[in-house]
Amino acid sequence: MSDADDAKNVIVVDLQMPFFSIVVLMVKWALASIPAIIILAVIFSLTTGLLGGVLFPHL
Repeated sequence: MSDADDAKNVIVVDLQMPFFSIVVLMVKWALASIPAIIILAVIFSLTTGLLGGVLFPHL
């Protein structure tokens, strides 16, 4: 018998979490997004610079 035959569905009905813990979690998410935004900005600027240099070399 495979694992797919033994699979069970799970439904989460309630999640109790203190308000302060949710605030801390959201602050951590916000701080973690800063390096991700910087990395995406660098990738975007390199891509547009490369494409701009290839498509419009005389400008």
